[in-house]
Amino acid sequence: MNHKAEASFVPLNIAVLTVSDTRSLETDTSGQLFVDRLTAAGHNLAARVLLKDDLYKIRAQVATWIAEDSVQVVLITGGTGFTGRDSTPEAIACLLDKQVDGFGELFRQISVADIGTSTIQSRALAGLANGTLVCCLPGSTNACRTGWDGILAEQLDARHRPCNFVTHLKQAAACESRG
Repeated sequence: MNHKAEASFVPLNIAVLTVSDTRSLETDTSGQLFVDRLTAAGHNLAARVLLKDDLYKIRAQVATWIAEDSVQVVLITGGTGFTGRDSTPEAIACLLDKQVDGFGELFRQISVADIGTSTIQSRALAGLANGTLVCCLPGSTNACRTGWDGILAEQLDARHRPCNFVTHLKQAAACESRG
């Protein structure tokens, strides 16, 4: 695609997974922040699930979404810390075809302003699997806000230059080239 060509907005189908042993859908402010931000940006909520921090249940849910043609992005909040139950990165890493190393690096860099050196304990992770972008962020609402506003809003927008993830996602690349 020519970088000088004007791109159109491509609404993506985004699934949101909250990993928490203590929250319910009613008290899940992090997952709700993602839902609010993605719909306000013009994307579609493909699904929303809340699971206990169980490596195999997390892996099974995300693998199901990766296999679905209609889900282009999976946003996961929670389970990225260092406690004994935090297992989101371990659940997801083996599913990824390519890891986006810069995601965790940039997330930690922009988080320094809010949480200082505590950012080193973030195991934020992202990668591509079967044409699906999977992003794992900490469970705090502020961390999800930082991740969306500082990284995801632009990278999930086909108009962002010089590059974004939309062209790498299943079905979205075809939609963008027609747009």
